[in-house]
Order: sequence, then C-alpha cells, then structure tokens
Amino acid sequence: MARHLEAGGITTWQGSAWDEVGAAPHIAGLDLIITLGGDGTILRAARMCARHGVPILGVNLGRLGFLTEVTPERWREALPRALAGDCWVEERMMLHCESFRAGEKHASYEALNDVVVSRGGLARIVHVETNVDGSRLTTYIADGVIVSTPTGSTAYALAAGGPVLPPSLRNILLIPVAPHLTLDRAVILPEGASLTLNIATDHRARLTVDGQFDQSLLDGDQVRVQASPYAGRFVRLQSRTYFYETLMEKLRWRL
Repeated sequence: MARHLEAGGITTWQGSAWDEVGAAPHIAGLDLIITLGGDGTILRAARMCARHGVPILGVNLGRLGFLTEVTPERWREALPRALAGDCWVEERMMLHCESFRAGEKHASYEALNDVVVSRGGLARIVHVETNVDGSRLTTYIADGVIVSTPTGSTAYALAAGGPVLPPSLRNILLIPVAPHLTLDRAVILPEGASLTLNIATDHRARLTVDGQFDQSLLDGDQVRVQASPYAGRFVRLQSRTYFYETLMEKLRWRL
C-alpha cells in the first residue's frame, strides 16, 4: 500500500498502533490514517488521532471488524476514492475519564467504546455509588458498571443486555453488569452529563478503558466520566445508512 501511494506522489509514514509514544510526533502532520488490523487497532488509533482531528480508514485484518471500512481485497479501489474525496467523514462521540485517589488525580484517558468499573480478580461484587451532575442516582451492587458511548453500545454493553444506539447519537449509556438487588436497567444520559463513580470495596476493583487500559482501584477511589471534547473521525465509502446493514451482518442477526 505504501509503494502504491508513493508511486502517486503521496508521502507515507508507517508505525505501530501499539507504540503511542513513537507515533505521537507524526500524527499531527498527517491527512489520513490507514489502519491495518481489527477493531482493537482502530480503538488505539482513534485515541491517538482524536485530538488532532485526523480521520481513519480501517482495513479489516481482524475477526469482526465492526469499525473497519474496507476488506483487504478492496483497498486498491478504496484508496483512490478516499484520496479523491469520494467519501464522507463520520464523527463519533468519545468519553473522557479521570481517576482519583485521596482527592488527587491518578490518571486520565480518552475512550471510544467504554469505561468500565468492575470487580478485580476475586468473584466478589463492588459497590459503586453513582452520581449524575452532582445528584445521586443509585449505588450499584454488581460485578461492575459500564459507561459507554453509542459506539460501545455494540460491544461490552450489548453483552450486558444494553440497547443498541446508532453512532449518530451523542448520548452516554450507563449499564450495570450482573447487578444484585439493585437497579438492573440501562440508563441513557445526555451528552452533557457528568458522572462520578465512588468505589466501595473490601478488595481490589478495576478500571478498564476500551478494554485496553487497566488500572487497579481501591476502596474510596473515584472515577469521573464525561463526554470528551474530541471525536473519532472515520472515512466512510458506504452510504450514510450503512450502520444497520453492518449491524445485522456482523452480529449475524439477519434471518
């Protein structure tokens, strides 16, 4: 692909989606990122590209490829279309997450799919006092709590029984995992909502971001989640109504 592009007078750079530090100096100067991999590769690339507004064209070398746009055998016809502007750019909402310990910020992340507070290695429930815009919603007693974007609604949140939200929406989905004698329904919040999750546990809990970042949580730790100021941007060659077709195909729901 690089040789093909360079033969057309286009400058290329190649890097690994696993090497965020090494890739960072190059991202801002790019007009397009082409990912070769699956949805995990796109999740990593989206976090790196978001603050620079660089769009992503995903070539599926993974298993599901829900977020990718092009199959490996079609890249020769897809690239000229993308470079000529015969496409559209879809923007997807992201989340901004911060963790706190003893009142001090411990870490911060951007997420395209979801932020999950869950039990650790022991099969024991966690208590997660959940506040929305400073007002107490409930205390989940569960294996965990998922805070998801519409993009993430077809990932872990779907497996936990949540609804499917089309990516054009800008809502935050809140759903417990295996709740016990507590609120067991998904709650859909507006984009501007700010969530505060206070963790109560007699063992270690975990904070997981996009299934790729993992941080230990202790009793009294706090996680704050809100909409990110950045968006994931994806080059689409399909029609603007592609989502439902892809949903049925990838999840094999069509009879």
